[in-house]
This record gives sequence, structure tokens and C-alpha cells, in this order.
Amino acid sequence: MHLLRLGPPGAERPYVRADDGTVHDASGLTPDFTGAFLATGGIDRVRDALRAGDLPAIDATGLRVGPPVARPGAVICIGQNYAAHAAESGAQPPAEPIIFFKHPNTVVGPYDEVAVPPGATKVDWEVELAVVIGRRARYLDPADDALAYVAGYTISNDVSEREFQVDRSGGQWSKGKSCETFNPLGPALVPADEVADVQRLGLRSWVNGEPRQDSNTSDMIFSVAHLVRHLSQFLVLDPGDVVNTGTPQGVALSGRFPYLAPGDEMEFEIDGLGRQRQVLVKAAGSL
Repeated sequence: MHLLRLGPPGAERPYVRADDGTVHDASGLTPDFTGAFLATGGIDRVRDALRAGDLPAIDATGLRVGPPVARPGAVICIGQNYAAHAAESGAQPPAEPIIFFKHPNTVVGPYDEVAVPPGATKVDWEVELAVVIGRRARYLDPADDALAYVAGYTISNDVSEREFQVDRSGGQWSKGKSCETFNPLGPALVPADEVADVQRLGLRSWVNGEPRQDSNTSDMIFSVAHLVRHLSQFLVLDPGDVVNTGTPQGVALSGRFPYLAPGDEMEFEIDGLGRQRQVLVKAAGSL
């Protein structure tokens, strides 16, 4: 079962794709897939209604796919969480998770265009496993099951402008991470209990059809459970928040590949979570 939000930007409606590929309207259960819906057993209600045949099937052909969770309150990102990526960035593997933030309004659909901002010359791609929080998490103990606070998983492209991030950062990374459209998310939210082992997922990226990244979440320095527990010591994770868990090696920052330009096409895939694709365009108002 995959949770989907379909429709124009800002007017998406909730749907569910069954295991047989049929798409069903879930708007009879909720107006949208929000953090509040996830926190109140929403995924179980959708699953029960689908099994009972209470959700009408629809033809989703031609409907835009939006991000699978509505209006996340926070997009929290983990830097250099794959050892090989840290090495290609010229850094030692971190002793503790590196945390930075993207503006939540960077989140767009998995097939939406990505806008290259004015003056940008070093736009980069990053395939990442995204964690969507399902229960408020604060000060979790080592004995707590951190994964029980996860609603589900999806694919994130942590688009980055490296000059903004590094040379013009002022000591932090968010300038290079928060331009409009810089976080395509989706296509679907896969419930956490339907992912057998989140630390055994292959993830891959392509640019203009050429392979770039090919790794596995088993190579994470800090596991998903560790990240949720660690983050909860420093901030409150609310339902609907998105955690981008880091990217593997194979990005343009490595110097092995050119940076992106308008007209380029990016594609991303994670085992069991689907595939997303974006084309880059000039941002409105750019020269």
C-alpha cells in the first residue's frame, strides 16, 4: 500500500495505491495526508478501509503527483551520513550526525520542475531516503523503539547549490539548500511496517540517463533509528516532519561529474519506494 497525493500544487487530494496497482480515493477518510492524520492512526484507517472495499477506485491517468505528505513543519537533513560521500567531500566521517535544515516550502512533487536560481553555477543532485515522522518524539531513551515513531518512508532529492552552501555559507549550509523547488519528495509514502529492513535498501541516481549514485542504506554511518533517537535529544520531532538521511557518493561535488544546468534531467530510485524524475529550468526572473 502506497499513500499518494494527487492534483494541482496546493490542491492535492489523498489517494492510496493498492498492491495490485489500482488507485483509490481516500478523501472520505481525510481531506489530506497531514501530520495530524498520521499521528491519529491514519495509516491503519486507510489500510482497513482499503481491505474492506470502502475506498472507490479511480483512473489516476494524467493527475499530477504531489509530495506524499502535506505541509511538513520541518525538513531536517543529515550531512555526510555515508562514509564514501564524506570522503568525496574531503571530510572525515562525522563522530555525531551533522544537522542542517531546508525551508519546508522547498518541498515539491517528485516529477515537478526544479528551478535553477539566479547566479547559480553549482547545482547538485542528492538521492536520499526520507523519513516521515508519525508520532511526536522528544528525548527518546536508548531503550525506546525509535522506529516506532516513523510513519513511513519516501524518496527525497536534496538539491544543493554548492557555491551558496560552501563559499557563501556564513558557516552553515542552508543557503545552498533552501532555494525554491530544492526538495522533490515522493512519489509515495510507504508505511514503515511495509518496509522489511530500512537499512537494506538500494538507492540510485541518474543524470541525463547516465548513472551517478549506486549505494545501499546499509552504508549509512548513522542508522535511521539512531538518527531519530539522536535528533529527539536536540529538538522535538512532530508528526509530518521530514528527515532527509543523507546521500551516498556520486554527486557533482566530487569533481567527477559536471554540475547541473537548465535542461538537464535527474532520476532517482530506492528499492520498494518507487522512482522520481525532474527536469531543471531557469527560475522565474533569472537572467
